[in-house]
This record gives sequence, structure tokens and C-alpha cells, in this order.
Amino acid sequence: MRICVYCASSQECDPHYHEVAFRLGALLAAGGCSVVYGGGSAGSMGAVANGALSGGGEVIGILPKFMADLEWGHPGLTRLELVEDMRERKHRLLTGSDAVIALPGGCGTLEELFEALTLKRLGLYFNPIILLNTRGFYTPLQSFMEDVIGQRFMNQEHLGMWSLVDAPEDVLPTIQATPRWREDARTIAVVRR
Repeated sequence: MRICVYCASSQECDPHYHEVAFRLGALLAAGGCSVVYGGGSAGSMGAVANGALSGGGEVIGILPKFMADLEWGHPGLTRLELVEDMRERKHRLLTGSDAVIALPGGCGTLEELFEALTLKRLGLYFNPIILLNTRGFYTPLQSFMEDVIGQRFMNQEHLGMWSLVDAPEDVLPTIQATPRWREDARTIAVVRR
């Protein structure tokens, strides 16, 4: 299984986030999963890669060339693929992935997550999207999205596009238990009466 992981490069956040990212990477490797992520060496990005590598897992980084020029890439990956820009990076991360996991992060992580959710809503991505809710990080987002639905900008069915889990140990079981997204996703993409 190829798992796309969205995560942050911040080294200033609480180290607990990095510990959880490392544990997730190790669990994905133990589960026989390949990890594809943004290719960085710092913060949760480096931690998830190191966790997977420590368990003998395959780790593929997708890194824009300008980041490679800044030496932000992880030097020990199974494979580091250089791309032209951030748009191509997002496309390559998601294409062919069997699931998405979003770890806590900043605007880049959130932007990637929302693109995946949008593609799922439009019937262009059908696989599980998991939010790893370390220290309740995604709880406010969950409340916000429920309000978005309550205000009728999305349909009630759209709550099924993602799952919140509290621990890395819950990620793979949730992926395995999540059915493929509705083939008729476009029939509910638009909010109607």
C-alpha cells in the first residue's frame, strides 16, 4: 500500500509531534506500506521518514527543485524525486496513493489536505483521508467543517470524506476499515435543497 503523508517541517513545535510522526512512520513500515511525502529532512517530515526507514520501509520523497537547492531534502531516502514546483509536488504525492494521512502542520499541510478533500468531493480521489489528531490538533478543524456543513456550504454526506484518529496505532486499522468513497460523489458535490 502506498501512503501519502502530509506533514510539517517545523523544528520549533512541541517535540511530541515529531515523536508521534516517527512512530507513525515505523508503524507504516511494519505494516508493509510505502511512504510518499514531501521529501524534507526537518520536523515531522524528517521524523516520519526516519521512522519508516528505521523499520526497513520504502520512503519516497517528492521535492521541488528550489528546496533541493536550499538543501532541504532528506539524504537517506529510498528515492528522492525532484519536481519543478509545489503544484507538481502535490499532484505526484496524491497520484497513485492508496490513502492520505495528514499530521499536524501549518499552511502547506493544510493546503495539501484541503486539495485532497476537494478532489474527493468532486469524485477525483476515492481513497481514505485520515487526520492524525495528535493533542487534539484537528479538533477545531472538525468543528469548523461541521459548521461549514451546518451553514450549507457542503452536504452532510461530506462528513464521511475524512476520519479523525487520535493515535498512530489507529491509522492503519482506520484505513483498512474505510470503504472506497462513493462512485456517485459528483451527485452530492453541489449543495442543493
